[in-house]
Amino acid sequence: MPVISAPQEFNQDDLYVDLGVTLGIPLFLKCEGFNFTGSIKQKAAMEMVEAAERDGVLAPDSILVESSSGNLGIALSVIAANKGYRFVCITDPRCTLAAQRIMSVLGTTVHTVTEPDRDGGFLAARINHVRALCATDHRYVWLNQYANAANWRAHYRHTAPAVDRGFPQLDVLFVGAGTTGTLMGCARWFREHRPHVRIVAVDSVGSVTFGHPSGLRMIPGLGSGVRPPLLDEEFIDDVVIVPEAETVRTCHQLAAAGFVFGGSTGTVVSGARQWLEGAARRTRLTCVAISPDLGERYLDTIYQTKWVEGLYGEDVLDTHFARGLRSTRTTVASDQPNSAGMPDSSRITVPGARGGQ
Repeated sequence: MPVISAPQEFNQDDLYVDLGVTLGIPLFLKCEGFNFTGSIKQKAAMEMVEAAERDGVLAPDSILVESSSGNLGIALSVIAANKGYRFVCITDPRCTLAAQRIMSVLGTTVHTVTEPDRDGGFLAARINHVRALCATDHRYVWLNQYANAANWRAHYRHTAPAVDRGFPQLDVLFVGAGTTGTLMGCARWFREHRPHVRIVAVDSVGSVTFGHPSGLRMIPGLGSGVRPPLLDEEFIDDVVIVPEAETVRTCHQLAAAGFVFGGSTGTVVSGARQWLEGAARRTRLTCVAISPDLGERYLDTIYQTKWVEGLYGEDVLDTHFARGLRSTRTTVASDQPNSAGMPDSSRITVPGARGGQ
């Protein structure tokens, strides 16, 4: 496995992990965990804040308020601290202690909603809390990641074009569905610029996003108790639903190979593997999956044996140890595809001509 190194002009949008040998399918993970704030949510957070500033919504005495299960809250905490805004994050018990501590260190006030809404679960309860808070003081500004078009525009402007630069012969893009900002931004861009690319949405069992029954979900990031207002299914080709137990197994499989990713990545990789199981689909496809974050914020949950076994059973990790993994490697996509239509992953290269995102 090569050592990751990068020149001064390194751009995190060029960093991928090649899982093709491991899974027996052509699948590259776009690693968004190397953004400064630790996740893909940095892009949406910055886009929404800057749009609010341009529109005159934010004043010097404004107090940002947002509902988040973790990563957006951290991204907004960094941005608010840097710009001098106060920030209140509304979360719920599924938000990891690590995420809450990071936000607090950055000066964010964290409110934890402890009781789910009868119809919309914790998400609806968080949103209700945000609305009640905003009603008490005109200085509160709710960016509303769930309905804010700047959410998907961030990925239309940055994430999708970056994937296209690295994989000009892309066939399939797998994207997890949370607020659906990443999903819709990427789907809209590829529909406009590369309409042949197949967009596969990956969701969690228990999420109502695509019309499935609501159920208990303990892993933050993907899924929703309320249908996302940003979602337009017309741009999506397929949907794969993944049980949380499979998410955990996949995370541990990846960790055994040296890659500690967050739960959303485990879900997306599991969904991609499920979609690509058909022999006809496996023939010379170039596939990319979006990896939203790394796994260090989940050491007390997904990677804690007692937590996992208490929720999903004592044998949930047995499959991981039985399967094992053959090998993986990390690559930075070059501009030159090989004969299979994939970027050359035999070496690490960072094209110096690429600008930052």
